[in-house]
Amino acid sequence: MRHTPLYEEYSRYPGVRMVDFGGWNLPLHYATGITNEHHAVRQRCGLFDISHMGECMVSGPKAGEYLDYLTTNRVASLEDGQIVYTLMCYPNGTVVDDLIVYRLNSEEYWVVMNAANTAKNLKWIIEENPKASLYKGEVKVTDFSDHISLLALQGPKAEAVMAKLSPEAASLKFFRFFSDISINNIRCLVSRNGYTGEDGFELYCDNEQAVDLWKLLLEAGGEEELIPCGLGCRDTLRLEARLPLYGHEISEEITPLEANLTPFVKLDKEDFCGKEALMEQHLKGVPRSLRGIEMLDNAVPRHGQPVFLEDEQIGFVTSGTKSPTLGIFCGFALISRQKGLSFGDVVEIEIHGKHKRAKLVKTPFYKRV
Repeated sequence: MRHTPLYEEYSRYPGVRMVDFGGWNLPLHYATGITNEHHAVRQRCGLFDISHMGECMVSGPKAGEYLDYLTTNRVASLEDGQIVYTLMCYPNGTVVDDLIVYRLNSEEYWVVMNAANTAKNLKWIIEENPKASLYKGEVKVTDFSDHISLLALQGPKAEAVMAKLSPEAASLKFFRFFSDISINNIRCLVSRNGYTGEDGFELYCDNEQAVDLWKLLLEAGGEEELIPCGLGCRDTLRLEARLPLYGHEISEEITPLEANLTPFVKLDKEDFCGKEALMEQHLKGVPRSLRGIEMLDNAVPRHGQPVFLEDEQIGFVTSGTKSPTLGIFCGFALISRQKGLSFGDVVEIEIHGKHKRAKLVKTPFYKRV
């Protein structure tokens, strides 16, 4: 099992529970527990080790053009220091992965990938996509995944913590970044973004400096009650905020249009991989749709559980939890659009062999003011 550079640091914390996450030994939660960590991020701030994520640099005179073809959102038109969320699709329109792309300059782009998909993504980017041979020699792809650590500082007090260490970084606008910031002599790429539905920052540094940066952030956040947080609350936070998880809301079997990620799919772009299939789906009608569900019966919906309308299965649950913020059992289901269901309509979810009632609701379940 793989470890991040911070493993030796936090594995000694009293009460930490480690889990296997895609072959990585990572903290599910610390002594405070998932619910307390969730509330800390919503109300104050939390610190996550997400160094398992993959990173690569795509560089060269045609790097922007190439990434524009590989992804659904607009990359070539980014400004220096700007970030974009996008998806990478197969020709049939389903999802290879969702990515965060950073433009350093017109010939250098930093690409962040989901950990479990890193090897697959690199193969797709370098050699397997339909236009790979056309850009060979024009674009260079350098994998930095084993050399870079990534920490996420998240919550309404994250800016106050960052301001103590780097007023310049604290002044960043959302989805912007500085590529070279010194934080107590630790060189970092710092961006203002996250995966929790809260304000926050993501900090990249060399592996050798990860422990020092972790300790520095926790010390600086003492007055703001900053605490370390694990994967458990990262999932409940992202779910409340309607942020997709690969393998659940998006996958090799689900298109971005079905996942209600249409704003990140620019069908008016000249070309991108998967455009033809997605345009056809758009014109003919998207067959399935990701919908928010709130349980009417006391039960937790879980990934893969079938969804029924009367006695007919119409879809399945992609993610579910008990929302720590709202105190409700909720989640998402990918269901057929043929039934014309709308908000407030009731469906049934098969949970442990029994049908439990749920209603369709608007999402996100939580949105910060």
